[in-house]
Amino acid sequence: MIVGELRHGQLIIIDRLRETVRLAEGLSRKGDLSRAARLRALECLSQFGERLRAMHASNVRAAGTSTIRRAREDSAFMAEAERALGHPIEVISGIEEARLIYKGVTHSLPRNDGRRLVMDIGGGSTELILGEGPDPKSLESLHMGCVSMTERCFPGGVISSRNFEKARTTARLELRPIKNLFRDRNGIEAIGTSGTILSTERVANTLGLVESGRLTLPAVEALIAQVTCFENTADIALEGLSDRRAQVWPGGLSILAELLSALRVDELRVSDGALREGLLYDLLGRMRHEDARERTVRAMEDRYNVDKDQAGRVATIAGALRAQCETAWDLSSELARNMLDWSARLHEIGLDISHDGYQRHGAYVAEHADMPGFPRAEQRFLAFLIGSQRYEIKTGYRKKLPRDWRRSATRLAILLRLGVLLNRSRSSKEIPLPELSVGKDSLELVFDPVWLADNRLTRADLKRERDYLKDVGYSLRFD
Repeated sequence: MIVGELRHGQLIIIDRLRETVRLAEGLSRKGDLSRAARLRALECLSQFGERLRAMHASNVRAAGTSTIRRAREDSAFMAEAERALGHPIEVISGIEEARLIYKGVTHSLPRNDGRRLVMDIGGGSTELILGEGPDPKSLESLHMGCVSMTERCFPGGVISSRNFEKARTTARLELRPIKNLFRDRNGIEAIGTSGTILSTERVANTLGLVESGRLTLPAVEALIAQVTCFENTADIALEGLSDRRAQVWPGGLSILAELLSALRVDELRVSDGALREGLLYDLLGRMRHEDARERTVRAMEDRYNVDKDQAGRVATIAGALRAQCETAWDLSSELARNMLDWSARLHEIGLDISHDGYQRHGAYVAEHADMPGFPRAEQRFLAFLIGSQRYEIKTGYRKKLPRDWRRSATRLAILLRLGVLLNRSRSSKEIPLPELSVGKDSLELVFDPVWLADNRLTRADLKRERDYLKDVGYSLRFD
């Protein structure tokens, strides 16, 4: 956990807390987390939660990465984890993790408008990012990390040249499909970050294997030769290397050696900034209305050829209806406002695939596309809303959402449906906004009588809508 404070417009890191949990050690091949790993995680989160409460922290982001992504969906564990921390936990994709790592690196180093290659070896995944100045251009997340590689290729912690070769071959195969995207770049600055690389640089510097704090492939090869002299990870004793890091270091060294070799990196600069710093700067961007999610929505509007005029009309009507019932239906949060607006603007992205069932196509895209800035739960929220914009409301999608979001999601889906329904003519002529009053599971719309009399098809649509809403426990009246 890192703690930052905004001083004179600049984010200052004022505290760092680290607890080694190694959740990946407790993950089975079937995706189940062991009881011991769960308890370690909950104990750590409980300690961080106490610190957050003591400092009255008001702006907090928590992210789950590779192990949580690969773990079998377990709402009970995630609910316990969020209670222990006292804050929601976002599960982010590998590509989103890469984006945030790059943001953390660029804010932690002097400004450079040139090209940068950033690599981060985590416990269960390795992220590669090629960027220019502050902007990432290519992002990749590979399913290999120091913990998973050590468990796979050094069973029981046994160290041997044969096991190192097995690990390096495994890493080489993972890199083979993507290495050409990230190498042979002239004038590029290579940067490494996070535990494995930081520890390796520290040990290499202590042993006099590097100059100017820059890691090289010969230095890493020399460290592998030294580690091979030990019989087991429990025996590794090198100055600058903690006992806990030593237990997973062979796997991390193997990955690092192949990264430097496959990507033809002569020198690797080391940065303290990574994912955690990236999360903070991304949070700061949201506070300053520089939200990466908004940029993603705009990009998807362009990519899927959205009719922005029609999407804007739907967003306007749906947003105005939400404003009328935000207190009664508890829809005043920033998340509720954003989700309704974004789903309205993207509700027709499925049309770029097929008109038949376009709401289903749009929902699939929203759930599975790489959407920078969006954690997985928010993508599912969008998918539910887009998939429920017409015909029946998709309760199957709703079950994928955090339990606390489900009621709000249903209500937002109803408002989006009304926005779509009232703009079905796709006319640029302004629609008189109906008055909306709601109860716990009911809503009533009062229209301009002349307008409603002139729009018989809308009246017929509202009658059908009444039946659809009845299926999810809501009654609709209109006049």
